[in-house]
Amino acid sequence: MIQFKDTEKMLHEMIAQVPSDIKKQYDYSFDLSDRIDEQMKSQGISRRELARRTGKRPSEITRWLSGQHNFTLATIAKLSVALDHDFLKIV
Repeated sequence: MIQFKDTEKMLHEMIAQVPSDIKKQYDYSFDLSDRIDEQMKSQGISRRELARRTGKRPSEITRWLSGQHNFTLATIAKLSVALDHDFLKIV
């Protein structure tokens, strides 16, 4: 029987094999989805309302908020306008 420590070790070994750029991509995606969710909550906007504002289906908004969506610049711009918030600033 595999014990917890063995499973944890295997998981860490698998994660160590993921390329750094892929890890960074997921970090960015989760960070952005968290910021979108924060803006929606602070403005009292539902997923349905954000879908209406962006011309998307509520199911797509759910996907965006899952943190696993590969956002395009066009999508980020659409969200920035819909929520009146700059999600991307290039220094």
